[in-house]
Amino acid sequence: MRRGLKQLDWIVVTTTFLIVALGLLVLYSSGIKAGEVRSEIDATRQFLYAGVGLIALFIVSRIDYRLFKSYAVPIYIIMVVSLAAVDVIGRTALGAQRWISIGFFQFQPSEFAKLALIIVLGTYYSKVHARSSQFRYLVYSLLILLLPMALIIAQPDLGTGLVLLVIWISMTIASKVKRRYLLLGAGSLAILMPIVYRFLAPYQQNRINVLLNPQADTLGTGYNVTQAVIAVGSGGWTGRGLSAGSQSQLNFLPSQHTDFIFAVLAEKLGFLGAGLAILLYTVLIARIFLLSTQAIDRFGAYICIGAASMLLFHVLINIGMNMGIMPVTGIPLPLISAGGTSMLTNFLILGLILSVARHRGSVQRLKDEPV
Repeated sequence: MRRGLKQLDWIVVTTTFLIVALGLLVLYSSGIKAGEVRSEIDATRQFLYAGVGLIALFIVSRIDYRLFKSYAVPIYIIMVVSLAAVDVIGRTALGAQRWISIGFFQFQPSEFAKLALIIVLGTYYSKVHARSSQFRYLVYSLLILLLPMALIIAQPDLGTGLVLLVIWISMTIASKVKRRYLLLGAGSLAILMPIVYRFLAPYQQNRINVLLNPQADTLGTGYNVTQAVIAVGSGGWTGRGLSAGSQSQLNFLPSQHTDFIFAVLAEKLGFLGAGLAILLYTVLIARIFLLSTQAIDRFGAYICIGAASMLLFHVLINIGMNMGIMPVTGIPLPLISAGGTSMLTNFLILGLILSVARHRGSVQRLKDEPV
C-alpha cells in the first residue's frame, strides 16, 4: 500500500484534487439563494460522483495500462454499439438524445467514447508506428474516428464530436504521419467549413453568428454569452463572495452549473479564483504532456498526448465561450462542471495517466514498440 502511494504522480493527484474541490465549492455556492441551499443544484450528488471517481482513479492507476491494448477491439465495439443504442433507447433532454437510462442510473455514452477512442487510437498508432508515414494508415485511423464521431454528431452533440476530432488530430500529429498530409487535411477542412455550416442545425448556426456578432441579439440567441461575460467582468479581483453575485444569485445566468460554471466561479471568486483554476489546469495538462515523454512505450505516450489534448481543448473552449471568444458548444469544464458521466470519464482517463506514470521507471520494454 505504502509503495503504491509512493509510485503515484502526486502532481497529477494534487492538481486533480484541488480542481475538484474548487468545483464542488462553486457548485455549492451557486445553489445558495437568499441564505438557503436550493435543490436545483445538487452539490451533494456531485460530491458523490467525485467520491466514486476518486475510487475509480486509484483502481485504474493500479492496473498496468498496457493490458488495455488487448481489449482495444472489444472497447471499440462497445463504444459504437452504445452510441448507436442512444438512437433507439436513449433519453431526450434539452432537445438532444444523448443519455441511456438503466433504472435509476443514467449515463452518456459519448463521454465514455473519449476514453475509448484514446485507448483504441493509442493501440493502433503504437502498432503501426513504423509504417504510420504511409497514407493508407492515416486513412485507416480516420475511419476509426469517423463512425463514433458521426453517431455523436447525429445526437446532436457537435461539441463532443469536435473533442473526438481533436483527440485524433493530436495523436496523429504525434505519429510519424507526413506533414504534407496534415497540411492537406487542414486545407480540405478549411474549404469544407462553409459547406458544413449549411448543414448545421439552426441553433448551431446561431451560436456561430453570436460569436461573430455578440451584440446582435443580446436578449435572444446571444443572451447566455452576454450574461456570462457580465458575470466574469463583475467579479473584479477578489469576487463578489460565495453567497453574492447578481448574475448567478438572481438566475440571470443560465446553465450555471454546467456550461457557464466558469462565469459563476469568476463572479464569486474574482480574477484570483479564476486565475487559480487556470493555473491548476495548466500544471495538470503540462504534467501530462511531460509524462508522455517519459512513458516506457509508445502506447503510454499516445495515451498521455490524447488525454492532455482533450483536457486542453475542453478548458480552452469552455473558458473561451464564458468570455465570449468561443462559440457555445456545450463542452463542460473538466472536473468542475456538474455531470456524473463526465466526472467519471475524466477520473478514468487520469487513472490511466497515473498508471503510465507509475510504470515510467520500469526497465521492462515492449519488444515490438521500442521507444
